Amino acid sequence: MRRILIGVVLGLAFAMISLTMVGRSLPRPTGPADSEAAKELAKADLFAAVVTVATVAPAAFTETVLASGSLVAREEILVGPEVEGLRVTEVLADEGQRVQQGDVLARLVADTLDAQVAQNDAALARTAAAIAQARSAIVQAEARLAEGRNAYERAKPLRQAGHMTEAVFDQREQAARTAEAQLTAAQDGLRVAEAERAQVEAQRRELTWRRERVEVKAPSDGIVSRRMARVGAYAAGAAEPMFRIVAKGEVELDAEVVETRLGAIGIGQKARVDVAGLGEVRGTVRLVSPEVDKSTRLGRVRIFLGDNPGLRVGAFGRASIETATSSGLAVPASAVLYGPNGPTVQVVRGNRVETRAIRTGLTANALVEVRKGLVDGDLVVARAGTFLRDGDTVRPVLAPAPAKTETQ
Repeated sequence: MRRILIGVVLGLAFAMISLTMVGRSLPRPTGPADSEAAKELAKADLFAAVVTVATVAPAAFTETVLASGSLVAREEILVGPEVEGLRVTEVLADEGQRVQQGDVLARLVADTLDAQVAQNDAALARTAAAIAQARSAIVQAEARLAEGRNAYERAKPLRQAGHMTEAVFDQREQAARTAEAQLTAAQDGLRVAEAERAQVEAQRRELTWRRERVEVKAPSDGIVSRRMARVGAYAAGAAEPMFRIVAKGEVELDAEVVETRLGAIGIGQKARVDVAGLGEVRGTVRLVSPEVDKSTRLGRVRIFLGDNPGLRVGAFGRASIETATSSGLAVPASAVLYGPNGPTVQVVRGNRVETRAIRTGLTANALVEVRKGLVDGDLVVARAGTFLRDGDTVRPVLAPAPAKTETQ
């Protein structure tokens, strides 16, 4: 019996020593706790569960949507020859070169066009001679018509007086009519010659236009992103352009966004784009596609980045689009419990747990904005769980308070 009593006493003494050591080893408040919280912590039951709590504090929120894709030209210009079928004799622009509107990018052979221009010169001279001949024929026809009409008029009184036979009178009448028909034919010949000259002149204008287009020029300022032109090759605009130009050097990110977050993105929103090999670049949402891909369930977003020499078309980029900003009270996302009745947090008051319903706002960087249900300075269980119930006694250990700076 004595041995049993001695064992019980020793066991109780060992238990008291263990509890004392546990109490000394438990963490103490490390955040900006006030004196009342320190007193409550000192009075806490040694047998209560130790929980980490966070102080509700104001913070600035920036909610973002992530997107990724490749850099593309804001507007790509395809430059091809306006005159096809001519051989390339010289290429003056290369990939990566910045060009201005009107700069010569390549030259084509002009020998064929020069020969056609010479033929056109000969045809133009021929039509000029034909017009001169037609005008001379008109003058001759007018003279014959005047002579025929005079003879015919003189024959009329002679025939009436009986001094001219019917046969001679008919000859003079026929001669006058023939001269009139010859004048009409000469005038028609002049119109035909003038029409031929107009046709030759139109061909000359076309040849002149083609001759001036043997130099392939840049239609706008920009950067040559690709060059397909080769010396000795024949220019064929329908098959493949000779050059591709990034208009004004402006580049943007063609990104894909999951359809559930596409509705939060709007034109004009700011974005931060992390470009592979370059770093962070600021941009602006320029376009939100109205279509979602049926197979991938992703939507397209264009983020304008501007003219930056470090940007390369085709490079990979990851964007963080700022969709909303707000300022309010912040709690850790792990402190919020979501149930059938909405979100709740477990507040510690007087070392006891109290479940409280809240209304949340933006979520960013593991923090949740609380718009209703809490006040500045409240203590909430940092990692809420089902093992705590209303009224449970706990020993709170304060975690560092969230910084009062912009949260992303």
